[in-house]
Amino acid sequence: QVQLVESGGGLVQAGGSLRLSCVASGRTLSNYAMGWFRQAPGKEREFVAGISRGGFRTYYTDSVKGRFTISRDNAKTTVYLQMNSLKPEDTATYYCSAKDVDYGTGYVYTGVSDYDYWGQGTQVTVSS
Repeated sequence: QVQLVESGGGLVQAGGSLRLSCVASGRTLSNYAMGWFRQAPGKEREFVAGISRGGFRTYYTDSVKGRFTISRDNAKTTVYLQMNSLKPEDTATYYCSAKDVDYGTGYVYTGVSDYDYWGQGTQVTVSS
């Protein structure tokens, strides 16, 4: 079992930046591919960004490409989502997710059903 702890959400003006963090309680994230999803009121949870277990590959949904960056630190303790040039359309609850990977280090996963563990969610609100 993996328990994910998120932080970094908040209220920001359009054009501003936020940095979300995700840490696994009691262990490292070295054996997991990681993803960030978001869900706005009345909408389905959608994929935002993913990173492979080895950290060599990333993938983003079109609406955030060039503005968001997913990364993981060298100590393999934390996964980040750097969000720049934020827009009101980015307002949502953001969720960190982890997929247990027994083999391979270069795959990125984009589906909600791909992931095994989820954080509690952190609210991001972008005002005009």
